Amino acid sequence: MADLSPALPPIDRAEMRRAFREDEEACIALRLDQAAAASKVHHDAARLAIRLIEGARAHKASGIDAFLQQYGLDTEEGIALMCLAEALLRVPDAATADALIRDKIASIDWGEHLGESASTFVNAATFSLMLTGEVLDPPEARQRGMGSALKRAINRLGEPVIRTATGQAMKILGGQFVFGRTIDEALKRAAPERAQGITHSFDMLGEAAMTHADAARYLAAYHAALDRLAAEAGAGVAGSPGISVKLSALYPKYDFAHAAAAHDALVPVVRNLAAKARDADIHFTIDAEEAERLELSLDIIETLLADDTLFVRADGTRWDGFGLAIQAYQKRGVTVCDWIARAARRHGRKLFVRLVKGAYWDSEVKAAQVGGHVDYPVFTRKIATDVSYLACAARLLEAHDVLRPAFATHNAYTIAAIKEMATQFFTSSGEAVGEKFEFQRLHGMGEEVYAALRRIEGNNPTPVRIYAPVGGHKELLAYLVRRLLENGANTSFVNRMGDADIPAADLVSDPVRELAALEPRRNPAIPLPKDIFGARTNSAGVDLADPLVLEPLQARLTALRGARWTAAPTFALGAGEAGAAITAPHDRTHNVGTVRAATAAEIDLAFSQAHALQPGWDALGGEKRALLLEEAARLFEAKTPEFLSLCQREAGKTLVDAVLEVREAVDFLRYYAAEARRQFAAPTILPGPTGEENSLSLHGRGVFVTIAPWNFPLAIFIGMAAAALAAGNTVLAKPAPQTPLIAALAVKLCHEAGIPPEALQLIPGGSEVGAMLTAHPTVSGVAFTGSTATARAINRTLANRDGPIATLIAETGGQNAMIVDSSALPEQVVRDVLASAFQSAGQRCSALRVLYLQDDVAEPMLEMIRGGFAALTIGDPSDLPTDVGPVIDEAARARLEAHVAACEAAGWPVTRLPLPPAAAKGCFVAPTIIEVPSIRALTDEHFGPILHVARFRAGELEQVVEDINATGFGLTLGLHSRIAATRDFVRARARVGNFYVNRNQIGAVVESQPFGGEGLSGTGPKAGGPHYLARFATERVMTIDTTAAGGNASLLAAG
Repeated sequence: MADLSPALPPIDRAEMRRAFREDEEACIALRLDQAAAASKVHHDAARLAIRLIEGARAHKASGIDAFLQQYGLDTEEGIALMCLAEALLRVPDAATADALIRDKIASIDWGEHLGESASTFVNAATFSLMLTGEVLDPPEARQRGMGSALKRAINRLGEPVIRTATGQAMKILGGQFVFGRTIDEALKRAAPERAQGITHSFDMLGEAAMTHADAARYLAAYHAALDRLAAEAGAGVAGSPGISVKLSALYPKYDFAHAAAAHDALVPVVRNLAAKARDADIHFTIDAEEAERLELSLDIIETLLADDTLFVRADGTRWDGFGLAIQAYQKRGVTVCDWIARAARRHGRKLFVRLVKGAYWDSEVKAAQVGGHVDYPVFTRKIATDVSYLACAARLLEAHDVLRPAFATHNAYTIAAIKEMATQFFTSSGEAVGEKFEFQRLHGMGEEVYAALRRIEGNNPTPVRIYAPVGGHKELLAYLVRRLLENGANTSFVNRMGDADIPAADLVSDPVRELAALEPRRNPAIPLPKDIFGARTNSAGVDLADPLVLEPLQARLTALRGARWTAAPTFALGAGEAGAAITAPHDRTHNVGTVRAATAAEIDLAFSQAHALQPGWDALGGEKRALLLEEAARLFEAKTPEFLSLCQREAGKTLVDAVLEVREAVDFLRYYAAEARRQFAAPTILPGPTGEENSLSLHGRGVFVTIAPWNFPLAIFIGMAAAALAAGNTVLAKPAPQTPLIAALAVKLCHEAGIPPEALQLIPGGSEVGAMLTAHPTVSGVAFTGSTATARAINRTLANRDGPIATLIAETGGQNAMIVDSSALPEQVVRDVLASAFQSAGQRCSALRVLYLQDDVAEPMLEMIRGGFAALTIGDPSDLPTDVGPVIDEAARARLEAHVAACEAAGWPVTRLPLPPAAAKGCFVAPTIIEVPSIRALTDEHFGPILHVARFRAGELEQVVEDINATGFGLTLGLHSRIAATRDFVRARARVGNFYVNRNQIGAVVESQPFGGEGLSGTGPKAGGPHYLARFATERVMTIDTTAAGGNASLLAAG
């Protein structure tokens, strides 16, 4: 096999990387210039586009176009159909299928759509759904037409008829969206189109592989498809069917964190696939995926381009079929076009390049907001994407010597503009347009507009290729949703072209001129990620997928590995005892720093100073305290690398978890600052009789002790302290004995921000120090996060203490469960279970401990979970690819190992991952899955990477919820179900603080998801919520008799 290592240095990507999240206004200004070629041909393009629209409208819409015109995504019916399409065909048991159907479609009047469409398939689907809807309507509902006549007969037949009718509707829909279940079926269906000169690009359905078994299955499907396509080839790249490949389907960890391993694993795999396409002389396109995967895809493409043997066929001719898809909605779109042209020229290749608008827009926007990034990787207005598409098209046409562009679009104006640009470009250069490029359309879409183009072009048509998905209905979901989101919105050209009430001339305005006239050009309805919380600035994320961010950060973290940190009481009395060493949990030989515990005398001094300052700190008021907290947040963000390093070295956190930790700390500081302004800046005026003024104000209670856990040594440590400070208390903050160094840096920065040292004091130490703090007569309240047993001990100490009655705010553990019914989407379940159970090595209060799987899907679901589980990487948390790091210390490791041993002794099936040899240096516990009879079999929370799995029958949901409640814990609960009635049933019965539906159950976001439990899981109120600060405060009411000062002037004036 050839050496696949590029001999030359990588092609420079600096310009591309700068464009990743470029300011949108600046990016659009550049794009308008880059699309000038399209604007120059606008007049001719508009004229051609009108002919295309009118020609398309003269023929009835069919396929997906017809469906979109009848059932838009902005309608109740369209949404219901999508919910069914993504779930119904996956549900194996009748009871859940019936519930799903009833939940999604029973209340919709399908009869209104019957006969409205000229499409046979839309009317067939509507008829099936109408029968179902009529049957499921309550008896008092309106009776109408044929549905009424059939209802009595169907009622006698019962629910099997309902399932049959709905299933038939889904199959009718699925048959329109999917070209064939197998490549043989697809090729047979393609034969009539191929006879007309239309060829295809086959897409084997299936999204990102969750497991190595998934990847092997997808790879086998690609090989089989290529073998079959080879038999149909013979007309070269331009005239033969080809294939599109998703790299994420071929490796279960296809992401920036595992880039090196993914690259090394995929290059030989993709080369072997591409070689088959080369031998058949067909195109082989690497599909575009999410923005953060682009760099990895380009790494693989660049390596393959350097392999000369891949591009020479057996007869010595050059293969021109290798290529990629480029997304115009990305701000990097034009720079990617330029990059691939440079790559082709460097290596002497002719590449096949598909230009698409992009199909992940909504998820890209959400990911940027969740990640707190500086801007979006995509444009926020559709028209900006339209202009970017034209700019990219111009770039690809200019590079026709090394690229064969394939323009994937259903927009008549875009088609016309490309035709006119190509005609002008090639005519001016003396070249024939001929086979220089092609158009592509999705199966079932754009048929009429391209038929109109063919009629106009006559004997010299532009080649058109159909992008044809191949696979079973169960693989349809992700493809279906992307296509509909891409093309089903009211603003899309496809939807508007189908509306005969919109004149064709209104659909062919110049997008370049239209965008240039907009102010602002960024969509104001989509705030920047930093602004999604309104007045409160969102914490700044660290975009680890961006090499311009990651590379300097990794260099800084490497430099910090040798740093030694210290922690000691804020007001130390003399040198005290020698500091104890703090070592890394993943390598007990690695010294991170030293800590000295507070003495009894230092604790007395701390209380004395805090008590003396508290009245003045309280009098400062909410606004001034808020300013200090916000300055602390700014300093925290400025010291992000230092915090990340400490989180990795002292707490054993992966880089991804460390980033989340720092961001949560910043969010707590800013949120509690905002709450200080809201609740503590001015008194609340209360109602009362004339001549009397009543007001209520909130004040700090006095000196608060905060006792933080080791699992969130920065976020929870500073969150509790910030809340107490915001409410006007002074704070003695005790970090966990395992993680005092992170806390010491946090307190130091708060002091630099202007918070007086007497107001916030670091008190390091273990349980002895905690006992002295909580028993002190001066303490006014304790905020604690940790075990239920410790919370009870603190409660007893406070009750037995001489002095004022103190407040206890406690957030403790949980026996957190997740329930999965048979309507759930397996891929989503696997992703969320793995994150909930094993991220942070399972050391989160909210982590999943017990997974309940419905019997009907338990075996295949558990097989997938085990597959994803096997793909986890265990290791040093400072290594970017690490998924699961160490547990915090040897004591934690021993407790978890004892539990696993007890489960094995009980005869319960146990699956464990092997630990790498380097794990012997630290406190590692192998990620473990244990099958248990039910949650009742567990008496304690097991705080680590251990997932227990139980099963339940479809009719046992109520018992499952009762068993979960019976544990007494009530922190988090997850549910995966597509049935709203199931969600409502569980929500009404579960006694938990945080209920998560169809997502993971970790990572509560400050303000968005206030966090805290009930029962054995805590006292409330919820951290990061609107009621939290008030618990740290006392209320004071003042009443003034204004008549004693001469009467109520305002009342007299009213007369």
